[in-house]
Amino acid sequence: MSRRRPAIFAEVAMLALGFLLFSRLHAVVGTNRSAATGNARHLQSVERTLHLNVELAANRWLVEHPVLIPPAVYCYRLYYAVLFGVLIWVYVRHPEVYRQVRRTLLGLALLVLPVWWAWPMSPPRFALPGIVDVIAEHDLFGSTASRDIGAGQNFTAMPSMHVAWSAWCAYAVWAALRATHPRLALLAGGFPLVMTAVVLTTGNHYVLDVAGSAALLATAIAVAALTGRLAAQRRLRADSP
Repeated sequence: MSRRRPAIFAEVAMLALGFLLFSRLHAVVGTNRSAATGNARHLQSVERTLHLNVELAANRWLVEHPVLIPPAVYCYRLYYAVLFGVLIWVYVRHPEVYRQVRRTLLGLALLVLPVWWAWPMSPPRFALPGIVDVIAEHDLFGSTASRDIGAGQNFTAMPSMHVAWSAWCAYAVWAALRATHPRLALLAGGFPLVMTAVVLTTGNHYVLDVAGSAALLATAIAVAALTGRLAAQRRLRADSP
């Protein structure tokens, strides 16, 4: 693998454009409230059949342990600082895997959009009676928008991108350190585990949303690997006399 870093200005421009496009498209998908409610009820039925319907119990547990609410809110709201930190760290310290993890990151953003468009999903805080909207009650930014289901909401609970982004962070650290520090590489898996606990206890996602995140990341890794092989083959052909 090449240790040559891509040009930083080109990378910043590409990533900025990618996430701007992702944000704009996210704003227009998952807006069908009736479909999202129906899908949520169907998902809840599947979870009951599989005995996975732990969201209400998990939410009650967090509410009964208020000392844990501020850390949960910080984790939910500020996870993107870890994401950008990991991306920058890989770029600076591990350029040999940077292109692969960057392709995977962009793949996550691209692949999730058709899922949200085809299958809008209301989160438990909207669709499951008895759930306390912990993030709205204790928001770092004083926002109460999430309490109002009519305030321009996007019903995009499936899959959980909070879990998918945090799992990407673990994957990026693992890819960078597995050869030299394998035990340390595995410790990064704690971040998506913590995020899973946060999204379940705060009433933002279902257990099957987390499973959807794992499937999304696996697909993004596979697509990124294929894209990388095709790019390498193009470079080889271009360099051939």
